[in-house]
Amino acid sequence: MATKQFKILIVSDAWYPQVNGVVRTLTYTRNILTSRGHEVTMITPDLFRSFPCPTYPEIRLALFPSARVAEIIRETAPDILHIATEGPLGMAARNYAVRHNLNFSTAYHTRFPEYVHSRTMIPLSLTYMFIRWFHKHSKAVMVPTPTVLRDLQTWKIGNPVYWPRGVELDLFTPDDKRKPHKKPIYLSVGRVAVEKNLEAFLSLDLDGEKWVVGDGPAMKKLKAKYPDVNFIGTKSKEDLPYYYNLADVFVFPSKTDTFGLVLLEAMACGVPVAAFPVTGPIDVVGMPEASQAPQGGVLDHDLKVACEAALSLPRDKVRAYAETFSWDAATSLFESHLVASRADTTYNIIDNPHKGNKGISRAMRAAKNSIAGLVFAINEESAFRQELILALILVPVAVYLPVTYMEKTVMIASVMLVLIVELLNSSVEAAIDRISFDHHGLSKRAKDYGSAAVFLALALCGGIYAAVLVSFLWPV
Repeated sequence: MATKQFKILIVSDAWYPQVNGVVRTLTYTRNILTSRGHEVTMITPDLFRSFPCPTYPEIRLALFPSARVAEIIRETAPDILHIATEGPLGMAARNYAVRHNLNFSTAYHTRFPEYVHSRTMIPLSLTYMFIRWFHKHSKAVMVPTPTVLRDLQTWKIGNPVYWPRGVELDLFTPDDKRKPHKKPIYLSVGRVAVEKNLEAFLSLDLDGEKWVVGDGPAMKKLKAKYPDVNFIGTKSKEDLPYYYNLADVFVFPSKTDTFGLVLLEAMACGVPVAAFPVTGPIDVVGMPEASQAPQGGVLDHDLKVACEAALSLPRDKVRAYAETFSWDAATSLFESHLVASRADTTYNIIDNPHKGNKGISRAMRAAKNSIAGLVFAINEESAFRQELILALILVPVAVYLPVTYMEKTVMIASVMLVLIVELLNSSVEAAIDRISFDHHGLSKRAKDYGSAAVFLALALCGGIYAAVLVSFLWPV
């Protein structure tokens, strides 16, 4: 939709110092959006007090972020709101948007239900119920592959749309001076954790070396169990091309990733991929037709077969296949799925700078404003002063008159009603004068309506007092 410049607000629970596909995707997307003239603001965990996610301490979860998220949304007043993750920040932004009738888009980066199931054995149906609730009001749920899109359609989750990923072809390039190894190097890059299914790779009987770049909670256990594997640790994005170019085959054993950005990075360096034929690799590497040879890698239910077959793929053809993916094209699709947070002419509370208080601060501000209003009325409105003097006479009469408590209550309430209506009448007059001091028929009519309301309130008050006095003086 973006043919002009917009204020875009992106909310993500995944951000630096994490290094993963979600963070890289959002970084590339933000940078390209900014280069196209958009004003992009990020709400990320580094703006909040946070705590480490259980079983995934590298992820920092914002602690009670709702108030601060609401404040940032009001201050930013974005043209477009995109919620990238289903964590505390994503939920805070989603709830604020739903509560205030703002349109927004979301993304489904990770197979969250499968990830939770692999760690906790919580049934998929429960976590998909949460995913369905989270994305229910999203105008577009952006997913990285056609397979994931079909999965969300099957689970009846939101309005899924296709948003592919890209690769930095200038950074991830083949090394023309690369020399072949005596024994092939099989490389895996990513988080060392149970959901990445690394043991399916490390346990293979392969004639060659196994390298792992990355870190995570399973590192200690896997290093002890597989002492012959070269565990290199975490490397920066800029360092990754060096390791990709050393490898002969890139092995991707995960069965839960929705895309796998590292697949593109490896292929851009000319490294053929070996993976299972599951969501992610099927859409990124592709399953060749029976009459065609594989282009970016080999997918097989037997990972060893895939690894050995991938060795024979020409690296130049793997690179050529990776060149069909670009961040510029991916970002254009992202832009096309964005939705305006509201119509241009529609009032929304985020436009009102006076609606930012809540809780105790709101109560204190309201009390202060109420006192200020009474002071203004006493100092500037002679009619209110006269009615206040009348109230100082009539209220004691009601209190000391020997009538029933119900009659006293009605008498005092009628006096208070006069003061309330007078204040409302004064507020109408102030608003009209704020617009213009010029005489106008509609302005006069509005003021006359207010004056008539005060007159009726006075008549009601007088009638109630007269009725009570008559019943007291001449009881039936």
